[in-house]
Amino acid sequence: MNKSLAVAAVALATVAFAGAAQARDQIRIVGSSTVYPFTTAVAEQFGKAGKFKTPVVESTGTGGGFKLFCAGVGPDHPDLTNASRAIKKSEFETCAKNGVADVVEMKVGYDGIVLAASKKAKHMDITRQQMFLALAKDVPQGGKLVPNPYTMWNQIDPKLPAAKIEVLGPPPTSGTRDAFVELVMEAAAETFPELKELKKSDEKAFKKAYSSVREDGGYVEAGENDNLIVQKLDANPNAFGIFGYSFLDQNSDKLQGSMVDGVAPTFDNIAASKYPVSRPLFVYAKKAHVGQIPGIKEYLAEYTSEKAWGKTGYLADKGLIPMPDSERKEWAAKINGLEALKM
Repeated sequence: MNKSLAVAAVALATVAFAGAAQARDQIRIVGSSTVYPFTTAVAEQFGKAGKFKTPVVESTGTGGGFKLFCAGVGPDHPDLTNASRAIKKSEFETCAKNGVADVVEMKVGYDGIVLAASKKAKHMDITRQQMFLALAKDVPQGGKLVPNPYTMWNQIDPKLPAAKIEVLGPPPTSGTRDAFVELVMEAAAETFPELKELKKSDEKAFKKAYSSVREDGGYVEAGENDNLIVQKLDANPNAFGIFGYSFLDQNSDKLQGSMVDGVAPTFDNIAASKYPVSRPLFVYAKKAHVGQIPGIKEYLAEYTSEKAWGKTGYLADKGLIPMPDSERKEWAAKINGLEALKM
């Protein structure tokens, strides 16, 4: 998009905003189910202060959140979106095309993706390679890719449980699914000689191979509701679930996390970058809505305050892994200065 068209789109959006019969008096936030508990905690604290109404936070999944966020500017569109991965170039371009020009990116901290089970189940110690063999649609065997033949964990490795493979996880619209595919499936795929060769000869086919998850019941899409996965795991000790560390932390009375590549999913291991399946979390804000919807700048200031996202802040109590001091300082300056993201 050229600069004059972008400026025109923003100008039109601003006029439309100003001309709206009734602008909202309450911040509206959509997006990631993983970031939802943190953003909701900040919203509650913010509302308690009494100066502004408590923001409305909706869990739509990362992909669904960007779709809503990038659809346009004005009171009919959300002000912020939560994301368990960074915004894609294509999403950023959709935003610009729809007049959402100045997007403020806020990295809020880190999270781990866990393979969790009921506390009643036998504790699992698994590698990313074994997870790939359990969940991929096609797996390498005898020099070629074949439809996944594994139905039991112990068929992959006798040390794994003699139980049916049943993993409840997020749908393709979820940022957790995107991160899991990248950090587990892609990383593991590169360790198999057959897939290494495929990557060299056909990058597209390699991507399809590592990102295609089995559809024969071994992997069950459980929607964007992580609480529902927690309930199902509690009811079925043989099933496993994929979700963010914070949900494991909040349900530690019912659930246990599997060790991945010999490392336990703990707060300290994720903070020290020892746990292999960890990722940054984000919130995105519309600069055009600042001053139009009351309280956005103040809400961002609350989120980036040490009492919220600091080492001993209330978000760490909820399971967020804080960024190092220097990183928090750097991001707080960017966010409170409403610095627009460039791509």
